[in-house]
Amino acid sequence: MQSEITREFIDQIEDAIERRDAEFILSNMEEMYAVDITTVLYELNTEQSKYVMDVLPADVGAEILSDLDSDVRTNFLKNFTIEEIARYIGEMDSDDAVDLLNEQPVQRKEEIIALLEDQEHVADIIELLHYDEDCAGGLMAKELIKVNLNWRVGQCIEEIRRQAEEVEKVYAIYVVDDRDKLVGRLGMKTLLLSNDHTPISQIYDADVISIESYKDEQEVATVMQKYDLDAIPVVNIQGRLLGRITIDDVIDVIQEQAELSRQLMTGITENIEEDDSVFRLSRARLPWLMVGMVGGLLGARFIGLFEGDISIIPALAMFTPLITATGGNVGIQSSSIIIQTLANKTIMFDNFTSRIVKVLLVAIINGLVMSGLVFGFNVLLGVQLTLSIVVAVALFSVVLLASFMGTVTPMILDKYGVNPAVAAGPFITTANDLLGLAVYFMVAHLLLNL
Repeated sequence: MQSEITREFIDQIEDAIERRDAEFILSNMEEMYAVDITTVLYELNTEQSKYVMDVLPADVGAEILSDLDSDVRTNFLKNFTIEEIARYIGEMDSDDAVDLLNEQPVQRKEEIIALLEDQEHVADIIELLHYDEDCAGGLMAKELIKVNLNWRVGQCIEEIRRQAEEVEKVYAIYVVDDRDKLVGRLGMKTLLLSNDHTPISQIYDADVISIESYKDEQEVATVMQKYDLDAIPVVNIQGRLLGRITIDDVIDVIQEQAELSRQLMTGITENIEEDDSVFRLSRARLPWLMVGMVGGLLGARFIGLFEGDISIIPALAMFTPLITATGGNVGIQSSSIIIQTLANKTIMFDNFTSRIVKVLLVAIINGLVMSGLVFGFNVLLGVQLTLSIVVAVALFSVVLLASFMGTVTPMILDKYGVNPAVAAGPFITTANDLLGLAVYFMVAHLLLNL
């Protein structure tokens, strides 16, 4: 049941917790989605949340724990015994169980595994624990539906009924040979419309997209986006079917990557949360702030080099903010577009020359419009004609240069294996500030004969 979480409802739950009215909590939450219950728990303190979890069925509690943010869950589970945690893990899919276990100390992890009763589930968990968290093997779940190539439809349906008890969502039926090697997939419609005695080998589809267990999680996300998949089977290097990755896990990867890119573009060097420690927040922000500060000092030094020119025509100083701000904005726009293209591996780059030509044409149009507007604005305000020309020419030159820098820098970084998102923030802005000032004063020096 979808429900609106109101302050009144949370107050009622808090009152029920204080009265230890488990029946009220259960009756009001038993039909709620787990994600809505999670929202309620975020409004409660740790002791209150623990009581609610104790009241709810284990399968609901397992789904709630799977929804919690990693840092929140780690702290929350410190209030649970290993027996309680094992109870919830027994209800989780293997991939969610491994995520939770990896957050626990080694001794506590082993004690929890020792308490699990379903040995097949234990074997799946232990196998997944061997994979790194950021590869396909670390994302996959062992729960899936598979049938043998040599079976007939009737036997296949019986086996699917048995296996489906362990699988929450059936996205596909995978077909394997006697060595468990993935050979294709079977459509549910095809299966249901076939005679019970029809061999699977005659009706399965050999066209199946899979991914190797060692592939990076970003590559998994790219493949699933490209082919619009709800789930993708994971195989080892010999092609043996190991598990599957579902769309909900890939969405998490995409969100994490987007958040990381956003933080890098704003000059934050670590993946941080608002509730992290003051030291960690400061450490993540300081590096690029220092770059910006150094850039500012260099910019001041640049202006100092042209102090004589400014003393002759003080009005030159008025337009330095315009030049630096425009260069920074143009650079950010150009780099953001390139980074989006680089992030989408399904889009093939044109050759380097054609892309630079396109960037140059766009920059020329933007530069002409902006410099024309600035020139007209200055003339209307009575700014000296020669100075107006200097500002317009410098602005046009800065737009061209900033567009080039914003395009080329991410491409070069990506070629050498550096995350191009780091170029879109303070790095591009600072570089374009310095280059913009240099261009501005050089144009002034030449056109004004200083």
